[in-house]
Amino acid sequence: MHGRRSYSYLIAPRYNDACDVPSKAAFHRLAPLGEASVTAPICVLTAPTAAGKTGLSLRLARRHGLEVVSADAFLVYRGMDIGTAKPTLRERAQVRHHLIDIRDSRQEYDVAQFVRDAEAAIADIRRRGAVPLVVGGTGFYLSALLSGLPTTPRADLEVQRTIERELDERGLDALIAEIASVQPGEVERLQRNPRRVVRSLEVYRRTGRFPSQFGRTIPTFTYQIVAFAPPAELLDARIVARVDAMFRQGLVEEVRELLESAPLTDRPTTAWQAIGYKEVAAHLRGERSLDETRAAVVAATRAYAKRQLTWIRTQLRSELLPDDLAAEHRLDEVYGH
Repeated sequence: MHGRRSYSYLIAPRYNDACDVPSKAAFHRLAPLGEASVTAPICVLTAPTAAGKTGLSLRLARRHGLEVVSADAFLVYRGMDIGTAKPTLRERAQVRHHLIDIRDSRQEYDVAQFVRDAEAAIADIRRRGAVPLVVGGTGFYLSALLSGLPTTPRADLEVQRTIERELDERGLDALIAEIASVQPGEVERLQRNPRRVVRSLEVYRRTGRFPSQFGRTIPTFTYQIVAFAPPAELLDARIVARVDAMFRQGLVEEVRELLESAPLTDRPTTAWQAIGYKEVAAHLRGERSLDETRAAVVAATRAYAKRQLTWIRTQLRSELLPDDLAAEHRLDEVYGH
């Protein structure tokens, strides 16, 4: 290779455990791109929602010639653009993205499919001599990619339907209390996500063990985390501004079109768990005013950002950089800028 040499990745221990977090000193350049990119760890950029992950990833990708592998549970769905703050078609024309718009909103998509698709995308990127950057904030997906998939049994839909009826009748808190009475540590992992609570109880009632008590597969690749979060006041202001922008850009009409093409059923698909969509769907059913809907979306987004920060601190146990500029500087050092 002649001229200015391009570098990639980081020297780091294998990331197989949430406790295995390298120090800042472990972040340094490895070998020229093409000489070590097959085995070097892959950077993962994560932050709470509205912190600025997308903008930062686009700047980094343009500067260093990266390809983005999305680790967002809802960017996979076509037609869900505004409410997910999906990178625009123009942005995706400038920077190649993977795992965006690969499913219809009527289709299910789970963590096992994500890991399979993400690892296939990473392998393809490396095979072409390019550099992948994993970007996202869906903790459950990132945990599985970094630490391996849980070896839990396949879902039993009949058992899940029974528990879903209990959820409707007894409420989420009652099901969480049932789990906490047996395995308190399982509750934190579930982060009050109704689908994950249902799945956890389904596995427990069938096997006597919760999903977290099963082993994990061995990850195909090694990873290095770069996590950041702006100050709480700034993050909250960004959340409010983002929600306001979504409504101005046509979130209500986007949800209306989705409902026309894929009406909600008694068992909504994973897509309808996305913040903003279920709240607006309730508005379109006449259950709340537009102002109440906006407030509900802001509240749900704030709660989600709080859960993401808890996950970064407790599960990743990663150094949390103070803002996107600090993360940008860290990754510029990694990529040799």
